[in-house]
Amino acid sequence: MALAGEIGMREIRLAPADDGGFALAADFDLEFSQRLEEAVGKGLALHFVAEFELTRPRWYWFDEKVAKASQTWRLTYHALTRQYRLSTGVLHQSFTSLAEALRVLSRLRHWQVVEPGLVQPGETFVAGLRIYLDVSQLPKPFQVEALSNKDWVLAADWKRWSFVVPAAGGEAK
Repeated sequence: MALAGEIGMREIRLAPADDGGFALAADFDLEFSQRLEEAVGKGLALHFVAEFELTRPRWYWFDEKVAKASQTWRLTYHALTRQYRLSTGVLHQSFTSLAEALRVLSRLRHWQVVEPGLVQPGETFVAGLRIYLDVSQLPKPFQVEALSNKDWVLAADWKRWSFVVPAAGGEAK
């Protein structure tokens, strides 16, 4: 019996970007179930979504969402060229194996998530990140199957951490 896939998160860093905002870097451990490997190998496109949010905790009201960002990747297999293709927006990269494509998908780098001027040095926030297979972008018959079959579930729960905005030139905590 095939086991459901898993996504683990490790080494998440929110660091100052060159333009004065903040960029995110993270590493994921992606483990596909046998069913997902077969599906993508037969030409089914899989969409992965990473979501980030930065909130300011408030004791008197709901937490304030200061920044929110999402990024989507599309993983496909092209039988004619025998290559896997990983796309985000108009950019794409081809790979000879699924393992290579997953290695690149599992490394998120230089993702601008906080625009310049949104946060001030010394402020404390709660940052959150998650990544998941977006089953809503599958063809309808697969969406129905995903409702009752754990082999189609590939997601990481929200990973949250406290983030203190560093002083200019300092490191994020």
